[in-house]
Amino acid sequence: MKKIIAMLMLAACLPLTGAAFAQMPEITATFADATWNGETVPAGQNCPLQGGAGATPALMLTGVPELTTAIRLSFNDETYQPMNDGGHGVVEFAVTPDQTGAVELPSVPGNTAEGLPDGVTIAAAARSEGDYASAGYLPPCSGGQGNTYSANITALNAAGDEIGQGKVTLGKY
Repeated sequence: MKKIIAMLMLAACLPLTGAAFAQMPEITATFADATWNGETVPAGQNCPLQGGAGATPALMLTGVPELTTAIRLSFNDETYQPMNDGGHGVVEFAVTPDQTGAVELPSVPGNTAEGLPDGVTIAAAARSEGDYASAGYLPPCSGGQGNTYSANITALNAAGDEIGQGKVTLGKY
């Protein structure tokens, strides 16, 4: 009996994986700015090395869990693996979902960790180096090679636990 109780206590401490993780609430994102369509990165929303002054798109999220205190967006270049999984920076937003589970996220300027909207922080700067280095979000910078850019959406509670997830495709550049 002691072994069964010990196993149950251990299982309760393990991270969510497999079927338990798959049941995490799904967050849906839509663009608050009509110039973003999820197919092509809008003109000028690329990095300065490519002649742009890009910023993150403003987003409207739905399905955000009630206990969410922060939304983390991890920006990716899915085509270029070294810049996937948050390689273009991780931005965190302090939020309070409304009673319907909706949250609006403002646009955040690229290539800086300064002058950010209230409640917005850079959780991790882009992993880029040299001429591509960025103190915050690095806008698409593939030189128009058709790379696919996206953002993983993670809802966090006050303890920092992941309680919801989603993904939005920003488009190709």
